[in-house]
Amino acid sequence: MSKRFEWARGLLPVLIATGVVTACQTVQTTQGGAVGIERRQTMMVSAKEMDQASAQSYHQILQQAGQKNALNRDKEQVERVRAVARRLIPATGAFRPDAPGWQWEVNVLSSNELNAWCMAGGKIAFYSGIIERLDLSDDEIAAIMGHEIAHALREHARERASQAMATNIGVAVLGAALGVGQAGTDLIGTVAKVSFELPNSREHETEADRIGVELAARAGYDPRAAIVLWQKMAKVSNGAPPQWLSTHPSNESRQQDLRDYAARVMPLYERATQRARPVK
Repeated sequence: MSKRFEWARGLLPVLIATGVVTACQTVQTTQGGAVGIERRQTMMVSAKEMDQASAQSYHQILQQAGQKNALNRDKEQVERVRAVARRLIPATGAFRPDAPGWQWEVNVLSSNELNAWCMAGGKIAFYSGIIERLDLSDDEIAAIMGHEIAHALREHARERASQAMATNIGVAVLGAALGVGQAGTDLIGTVAKVSFELPNSREHETEADRIGVELAARAGYDPRAAIVLWQKMAKVSNGAPPQWLSTHPSNESRQQDLRDYAARVMPLYERATQRARPVK
């Protein structure tokens, strides 16, 4: 093997890594709002790609639920969830001017799971189990929905996909540069996961909590309901968060953070409820 070839082979990982860095964009997905979320995010996946993939996945889930007669079975329950969404969606403009104009969809899936989510672009699903098993008030539905919408506003799924892409490319490059086998590459990937992805997930959840209470308050829902909601979820799960909240902060720290930020947005709630009162 010529020295020139060896030099080129050694340079290749550097060039690839440089390309990865160049492809990354640091963006500000949302305005800070009253809760002051100012963190900038690094993205490799485009927002358009995420929206398209989310829409496709969402409709596949709805189709599968429909085939099992598990889609929007309780009309009253569906209307109740959609009514909360109709109040929350305009409030998203405080964080993103484009968000109220997203192609929002809100559906309820019949399942005993404690689950709810909002995909990129405003694709919302509530599971009947979380409504019924926790006996949710409208304020508590708004707390959950606000939290899940916050994930979409902040494009957390896009950020995680970008992190995974960067990690996978980086691991492949590093593995080639070090000459390690598959086992070594897998180990590097595991280290990268626990070092970067898990802490970011906790950070995402805290951001979603804080934005969620502000969305609820702006829509005229009591932001303090998020604290009661968390207490209910912890009780149902015997003190541990349900699986869909497995990366959230601990009970104590989360409840304290929710108290602090619910208090911060109470003036927004009070103004919203005053506007909603009928004029005498």
